[in-house]
Amino acid sequence: MSTPGTNDFARGASVSRLPDHIRRAIEITPAAGTGERIIDITTLGRRTGRARRIEIFFYRAAGTTYLCSGAGGAATDWHANLLANPDFTFHLKNGIRADLPARAAPVTDPAERQAVLAEIVADLNQPHDPGTIRPTRLEDWAGSRLMRISFRHRP
Repeated sequence: MSTPGTNDFARGASVSRLPDHIRRAIEITPAAGTGERIIDITTLGRRTGRARRIEIFFYRAAGTTYLCSGAGGAATDWHANLLANPDFTFHLKNGIRADLPARAAPVTDPAERQAVLAEIVADLNQPHDPGTIRPTRLEDWAGSRLMRISFRHRP
């Protein structure tokens, strides 16, 4: 069954509509340094309804942007907030500054989770240590909270 906005989650499609300089900042590769992977996100508190801004790494896998809680998979407020209200702001802040309206969707399909997490872990294990979380093993990330991100047009 399709719901309004479902097409916003087409892999990579939402990034292609962004201005080139912003698209390039989001379409990081394994060669990207730590600073290029750090963003802020602003979510709405699930209980208070107040804006909550945190710093977080973002990841690219299979041409799509993701947020992930990392190894261990401990509960996180940002994840719970996005489950309650998936609309948020994705703030680029290193080199390119931009506040992008975005939407999150939890990745629950086991095959997709496995493929995405495997790509994230392989990226983090690059020799130049892009995420400063090395060495890391896929099995340590199995319980991670994983959200697929799409970028929305401003009205």
